[in-house]
Amino acid sequence: MKAVFYEQYGDPDVLQCGEQPDPKVGPDAVLVDVRASSVNPVDWKITAGYLDAVLPTCFPVIPGWDVAGVVVEPGPSVTEFQAGDEVIGYVRMDTVGLGTFAERVAAPVRALARKPRNVSWAEAATIPLVGLTAYQSLEAVGVAEGETVLVHNGAGGVGTYAIQIATAWGARVLATASEKNHDFLRSLGAEPLTYGEGLAERIAGAAPEGLDAVVDFVGGDDWVASLEHLRTPGRVASVADVEVKGQGGRYIFVRPNPADLLALTELVEAGSVKPVLAGTFPLEQAADAFRSSIEGHVRGKIAITVGDQSR
Repeated sequence: MKAVFYEQYGDPDVLQCGEQPDPKVGPDAVLVDVRASSVNPVDWKITAGYLDAVLPTCFPVIPGWDVAGVVVEPGPSVTEFQAGDEVIGYVRMDTVGLGTFAERVAAPVRALARKPRNVSWAEAATIPLVGLTAYQSLEAVGVAEGETVLVHNGAGGVGTYAIQIATAWGARVLATASEKNHDFLRSLGAEPLTYGEGLAERIAGAAPEGLDAVVDFVGGDDWVASLEHLRTPGRVASVADVEVKGQGGRYIFVRPNPADLLALTELVEAGSVKPVLAGTFPLEQAADAFRSSIEGHVRGKIAITVGDQSR
């Protein structure tokens, strides 16, 4: 099969596109004919070797954890899916090696849910990792109808989902971003706040009664500054700063969860959540997709398309 891979850590220049062995399908996995994947910052951070201390790596590495595609072969114990089913998945393995930037991937059933029927392959591929991260972060802090939640980095890939999910749950959402993204945040259902110096005062002005919960998708000092406005200490989660645990909060490293993924599919099909697609690159241009992500300031997600998107 054709795949993007690298044989040593480095910058996007180490990515190659060529032939790799077809994946083996285990008893509780399915072989997926990939239509699209997407780029997450963790992909190029792994490629650069930044996570070598915590994630075992087997070279050559095919990057990518997101997938949207069609089941072509279920494993012998699989009853949840059959050939022809359209699926999405967060295919994170216990080791780094066999990813989703490829024509085919063997995906464990625990990583998959059916694809939303009302979005394209590229849009569908942007859902799993960031959608699950947002969903699990909001669940961790117990966001409920009528509450006020602050989303840090609302214009990023995870933030765009968190705003829409929390809004769908009936919460009032404040979100930080640069001023150029304020109209975009409003379009998602959030009340925008400029990040950086003076944020605590801006929060006090927007929510004088305080915040019910805070979710942080960027790190830095802003999430710390927002804690003084929390009505209940500890209702804070971060995907970027493990020090949140010292404040009684939750550090989130997203986990595959088919029930959560199905809940996201249903929100998308209901029109409550819409994937924000920043752009697409064909498989052969994965290095350019990495560079675009590394440059930052991407609104939404970058997708990697594989083959004919009309199939």
